[in-house]
Amino acid sequence: MPHTEVPVIDAALVERLVAEQFPTWAGLPVEEAVPQGWDNRTFRLGDTLSVRLPSAAGYVPAVEKEQRVLPYLAPRLGIPVPEPVGLGRPGSGYPFPWSVRRWLPGRVAAGADPDLTALAEDVGAVLRQLRTVPPADGPVAGAHSFHRGAHPSVYGDEVERALAALGDTVDQAACRSVWAAACASRWDRPGVWFHGDVAPTNLLVDGAGRLSALIDFGTCGVGDPACDLVLAWTFLDRPARRVFRDAVGLDDGTWARGRGWALWKSLIMLAGSAGPGDRAGHEAVLAAALDDPAL
Repeated sequence: MPHTEVPVIDAALVERLVAEQFPTWAGLPVEEAVPQGWDNRTFRLGDTLSVRLPSAAGYVPAVEKEQRVLPYLAPRLGIPVPEPVGLGRPGSGYPFPWSVRRWLPGRVAAGADPDLTALAEDVGAVLRQLRTVPPADGPVAGAHSFHRGAHPSVYGDEVERALAALGDTVDQAACRSVWAAACASRWDRPGVWFHGDVAPTNLLVDGAGRLSALIDFGTCGVGDPACDLVLAWTFLDRPARRVFRDAVGLDDGTWARGRGWALWKSLIMLAGSAGPGDRAGHEAVLAAALDDPAL
């Protein structure tokens, strides 16, 4: 279940909010999207719309950010991204702003069993394209992106605490070696657009298993694109990692930092921090990150 600071986020709440604030869409059927995200709850509204509601206060800044940046990014990318069509305000006991978007067809890659090599090629290509979009006044990596796009060392204290808590249940020497390599280089060029959460639940695929849309830009921004490489260890197998590496077109240092991002997340999840996924999944990501630098 996704985290929430709101007692109930359900279809009935969405129906009330829409009726109060967007009467044109009142009466359209509301259906909970499956699977649900962690930062937001999503509901389908009729055949062509969706409603997205932050689950906690920490995710609220993403609402305004996506309203602003998605219309800028959409015409500059060769793949569909969410299109905001309405911005809701708090109401009906729900305390946060929320958004209405166009519904994007497709299945999330996590549950679609796509051809991983083809998916790796598609995702690498769109991330390469994303980096070419002019930064303009895009938001610089920071708290709004949970520091995705910054240097991974921003989470160095969390890595140390996790390693101390996990003790000999993980290979301490291997973890420290990967982390040291991640912290040894920096993105020394102007910042570029990054997505921030290239997870299999944020990749939509069509009936042929090819990438059809990229969703959830809540942690996007301008900075170091290394954070967008974690898919290599969270979802792709070894052959697909090589395809992803070639398609995305980034250097060894950026890949080392991306590997560090994957290591950090798996360690803090295994150490007991609340978050999505089960223990076996985080153990598999850690094993992949320690075993394969994808170089």
